[in-house]
Amino acid sequence: MAVIAVAGFHHETNTFAPSKAAYEDFVGGGGWPPLTRGLAAISVVEGINLGLAGFVTAARTAGHRLLPLVWANATPSAHVTRDAYERIVGALIEELGQGERFDAIFIDLHGAMVTEHLDDGEGELLARLRRLVGPRIPIVASLDYHANVTPAMIALADGLVGYRTYPHVDMAETGRRAAALLNRILNEGRAPTKAFRQLSFLIPLTAQCTMIEPSVGLFRRLAELEVQQDTTLTFAGGFPAADIADCGPSVFGYGFDPERVGQAVDALASEIEEAEGAFQAEFLTPDDGVRRAMARSEPGGPPVVLADTQDNPGAGGNGDTVGVLEAMLRQKADGVVGLLIDPASAKRAHDAGRGAELDFALGAVSGVPGHVPCTGRFRVAQLGDGNFVGTGPFYSGARMRLGPMAALTRDKVTVVVASKKVQAADQEMFRCVGIEPARQRVMALKSSVHFRAHFQPIAREILVVAAPGPMPADPAVLPWTKLRRGVRLRPRGPEFGGPAIPG
Repeated sequence: MAVIAVAGFHHETNTFAPSKAAYEDFVGGGGWPPLTRGLAAISVVEGINLGLAGFVTAARTAGHRLLPLVWANATPSAHVTRDAYERIVGALIEELGQGERFDAIFIDLHGAMVTEHLDDGEGELLARLRRLVGPRIPIVASLDYHANVTPAMIALADGLVGYRTYPHVDMAETGRRAAALLNRILNEGRAPTKAFRQLSFLIPLTAQCTMIEPSVGLFRRLAELEVQQDTTLTFAGGFPAADIADCGPSVFGYGFDPERVGQAVDALASEIEEAEGAFQAEFLTPDDGVRRAMARSEPGGPPVVLADTQDNPGAGGNGDTVGVLEAMLRQKADGVVGLLIDPASAKRAHDAGRGAELDFALGAVSGVPGHVPCTGRFRVAQLGDGNFVGTGPFYSGARMRLGPMAALTRDKVTVVVASKKVQAADQEMFRCVGIEPARQRVMALKSSVHFRAHFQPIAREILVVAAPGPMPADPAVLPWTKLRRGVRLRPRGPEFGGPAIPG
């Protein structure tokens, strides 16, 4: 039996996004449990699809005792503020120093955190932990599939284990796999061999989905290589909106036979590079998407789902653009749009009451240049308090607290408004205001891929729409400055040659 210190600190940083993650955003939790310190850092995640929850279950089953430190998560956004990072890391280090002696550390990380003062938030955290505990205490972490893994992260941790699904339905399972790796390290009494390869092209988020090719075949191959070479393998797709040198996909592995570990990582990296062209994605304009959805759907469902990918709150958008909503209204479509994050409009609907008809100026509240509200008269069809529990594979067990919500209608279009930012990836977000997703003709969701876990089984078809928004679906259009030279900005796309020279 070992004593294992455990923690979680998540943020996916879109350095091009309009809003930063302050300390208060971690206090709120962004759809996941709020900032928690000490013993409750374990209980707050129990029963939820999170890496820390899965690790805790597996470690306790193995007979280990756990020393909880901190849990923290904020919705994806621009940089984590210096204040938030230092306060949370400071609390984690303080808890670690005050606790009993421990034999290992597990930390549930994202892997794509950029702060106001650090390009590699996770690498710096691992460096501080390593300075504190020395070289012999094992440190193992779970990572998001979108991790931008850096050489520092590889060097400082004894094991990194990433998700294998997008939508991320295996977060808790990844924690259990991390526990298995840490158990093996403790039993062997030595650190495993590592191998790490960075790939040379960025993958658009929608093309990273593991429910479609080429990822289906690549992850099948990963599982085969893992067994054949006795290696714990990860393919991280990267988060293609973080302007740092190490942005992009990578492959890494751990085992106790250096030759086999290297062979497994090289083989998987080679197959991913061969599949580069298959990662290209198609996007529709809002009007084309709505037109196609209406042509291919019928009243009463099943719905055609439109993914409003460029305003995805799960990738740094604020969930408040109205391009798809206005296309639905222009074409007098029959369907639902959500979640539109607009606290003032939600409050106004609650103040007016159910059944009221009044003029609204919806959305465009975050100040993104070029965006204006959708104005007009809407009826308040339903109200809700925003409190519910997620039932889909991604948000399973998550206790949502989205503040006042409202379903507003004009003609046959309904827009679901919420007060707190979260991506539309669970059907309960609509059921809580009286909407049954399976019976809709069109469902327009502010999400890129995570919605597929709960909505693809009820969908007639899924279309990806590139409405104006702060998270471009094509990473090649972003104004990169720090990315390492030679990386292709999309599959088979142009290479980044470095920042433009003024003048």
